[in-house]
Amino acid sequence: MVVSLRLVSPKSLSFLSRIQTPKVSSLGPSTPLAPAFYSTHIVGDSPILVRDFIHSALYDPDHGYFSKQSSSVGVLDQTIKFHNLQGRKAYMKHLDNIYKQHDISWFTPVELFKPWYAHGIAEAILRTANLSVPLKIYEIGGGSGTCAKGIMDYMMLNAPTRVYNNMTYTSVEISPALAKKQLETVAEVGSHLSKFNVECRDATDRSGWGTEELPCWVIMLEVLDNLPHDLIYTENQVSPWKEVWVQKQQDSRSELSELFKPIQDPLITKCMELLDLDKDQKTQGSSTILAAKNVWAKLFPKPKRSWLPTGCLELLEVLHGALPKMSLIASDFSYLPDVRILGDRAPLVSTKKDGCSKDHNSYLDAKGDADIFFPTDFGLLERMEHYCSGWLKPDLDKSTKQGKKRRTIMLDTSLFMEEFGMPTKTRTKDGYNPLLDDFKNTKFYLSVPTHNTK
Repeated sequence: MVVSLRLVSPKSLSFLSRIQTPKVSSLGPSTPLAPAFYSTHIVGDSPILVRDFIHSALYDPDHGYFSKQSSSVGVLDQTIKFHNLQGRKAYMKHLDNIYKQHDISWFTPVELFKPWYAHGIAEAILRTANLSVPLKIYEIGGGSGTCAKGIMDYMMLNAPTRVYNNMTYTSVEISPALAKKQLETVAEVGSHLSKFNVECRDATDRSGWGTEELPCWVIMLEVLDNLPHDLIYTENQVSPWKEVWVQKQQDSRSELSELFKPIQDPLITKCMELLDLDKDQKTQGSSTILAAKNVWAKLFPKPKRSWLPTGCLELLEVLHGALPKMSLIASDFSYLPDVRILGDRAPLVSTKKDGCSKDHNSYLDAKGDADIFFPTDFGLLERMEHYCSGWLKPDLDKSTKQGKKRRTIMLDTSLFMEEFGMPTKTRTKDGYNPLLDDFKNTKFYLSVPTHNTK
């Protein structure tokens, strides 16, 4: 996502279930996919950076995955009554029936556990927000509007009346179809509509934001995993890193290949500095040691790839510039299983058709019919936030003389829901709780401003 954000991430259950539960998908008639287009349509005569290729593969208005797959984002007709289910086996059977009935590909956690998932987020906001000013919430990639409605429902029932009456909730959504769906969902409660607004735009475009000096909240549920990443490559242990670009193969109209260039892109450079990827080359020591390393690298070359969350860095820079007093709640994958693509923080690239998922061996296989999603390095996310807030200097992990401008915490989803949610509401008769037991590779990230604003 440059942020052509988002939709809801269409994989929460199915890929999490690779660790804890059998994969659950629709076994009934499937929604036919639009014909795949050659991914070379994304790449013109000139090479493009990997992040631009990923952005187009996911968000191109005509061929992008989310543009073509928006109808597959599922909406439950009613809340799942977990108390009526005996246990895990009954839950999985019930879920399978739901998929068959709705003939869609994916349900997200906020949908599967509605309204309780959104209520947990709302409670976290209520406990932390400065209620002396009107509550203002932005959600990036609001999906079908289930989270927005759940949070507004909770505020209406549990917050002081003045808080609900004066609150505003803005969804920043790239998809016109989903923007329309969000309005329909929120409109189920008439009093919500006057407080709710959808802005159909790219969240990473700074021109779309004004400047909000008052405290506000930003919610990003499964947004970070679909943000475009860049890729860098080194052929051995001592060679400098190079940017990876995507180009058409000269002898083929439908095949793509990679092109390696010296590091020049500013976003890539910033990410590398924050990761300190050049540390080993900066501290290689004496010429004798360096010569030995060069010989070793030639005898036993060890190519390496590293995926950089440049889209996330770009989004954080925009948000901190536009909303300097924002508080942030983000939820995403902390790691992904069964990744076939090489490199640190490498993505899963997966196509779903006829109820079955197929994982690809290369991101270049994405032709508008494949989701591309990444694990989130939450430690790096925290460093990027400190950098974008103006506190952390990327070089050598130095900080400014002022105190930190952000207080951050990372919690497993189960811990977050136990603290802020109502976990008894998603518990089955025998004690099995899919919200707490199945989502082991997801975390919540909370960040709030401190008083160190200078």
